Order: sequence, then C-alpha cells, then structure tokens
Amino acid sequence: MKRKRVAVLVSGRGSNLQALLDAAADPVFPAEVALVISNVAGVQALERAAKASVPTEIISHRDFPDRPSFEQALSKRLEQAGVELVCQAGFMRILTARFVEQWHNRLINIHPSLLPAFPGLDTHARALAAGVKLHGCSVHFVRAEVDSGPIIGQAAVPVLTGDTPESLAARVLQAEHGLYPRCLQLVAAEQVDLQGELVRLSEQEASNAQLFNPAPRM
Repeated sequence: MKRKRVAVLVSGRGSNLQALLDAAADPVFPAEVALVISNVAGVQALERAAKASVPTEIISHRDFPDRPSFEQALSKRLEQAGVELVCQAGFMRILTARFVEQWHNRLINIHPSLLPAFPGLDTHARALAAGVKLHGCSVHFVRAEVDSGPIIGQAAVPVLTGDTPESLAARVLQAEHGLYPRCLQLVAAEQVDLQGELVRLSEQEASNAQLFNPAPRM
C-alpha cells in the first residue's frame, strides 16, 4: 500500500499534530506526515515534528506583502515535497479562495464545534452561553467560506453543570485527538464518498455508539 504524503499546517502547540504523528507512526496507517509547516517560529508543534523526525519549515506570513504571495510560497513548498493531502491543525491563517481551490478536496481542517454551529472563534464560551447540552468538534474539507465545507466526521461531548470555557475546551480537545486521525485515515484510504458537498459514509463507518461519527478504530 502506497501511503499518502501529508503536510500539516500549524501555528501553535500542536496537540492535534501529535495525534496525527502518533497515528502515522503505525506503518499500516494509510498516510505519512511528510512535512510540517508553521507560520510562526519557535512553537511547540515544530518541536513535536522534529522529535518524530519529520521535516519542518517556517514560512512566516510576515515575510510577504499580502496573503496571495504568502500562499504562493506555501503551495510551492507543498508541491516540492510531493504532498498529496494538507491538514490544518491550529493553523491561524485564513486561506484565500484561490489557495482553497488549488487544494480542492485535498485540504482538511479540524474545528472545535459541531459545525455548522459556532463557526469562528471562542466556540466554547459561545456554546456555554447558548446553553447547548452537547458540544464537540468537526473535521471537514476546507472551502473558501471560513469553517465551512463537507463534514467528514464529528465527535460530541457532554456539556456539564459548572463547565467553564477551559474545562469544556479540554474535553473537546481530547475528542479531537481521536477524531482527526480517524478522518485522515478515511480520506487517505480513499474511503470517503463525496456527493456534491456532502460526505457519505457506509453504515459500518457511521457507527456512533460513542458519539463519534465515524467511530474510532478500537
């Protein structure tokens, strides 16, 4: 089996990157993390990649006059590395429609809410303010509109009495670490069926006894 070459875009501590690195360390996982790119120097995510012997690069958006020129450099590096799929993992840059189109259906992101609820920032505080009883995270193909695109998978967690944005965020983050590798696994193995702007999963993959859809591999 030829493993898909994946790049991960990061800006911070890289806990979701670590989950992807851990999954890809298994030789039967259908993707390998071939490159980690950060737009910020000195972040923990770069240390995680280096520890896993994954090549890293810093492409600072501050070194470019505008977003298109920054993204041109980003795409060039991805292509040079033979990257087939791109994962955003705490990458704190809004990508232009041109970049998104260039990587159409090859660019995925994880967002800390059950989309389409609570796109954007401060999702945990907004969830608490809305009084929802379930919160969670979503992995989706990226589209030009922020936090939109076909949803590959979601994981839900309970909102508990006395939760703060911080305690809820910690619970969601734990779910993210299970969901993101599972979704990447399905995409890399070409087991995701895109029908227009909807992802269809088989009944087996859609088993969600633990409020994961798709269910994590045990």
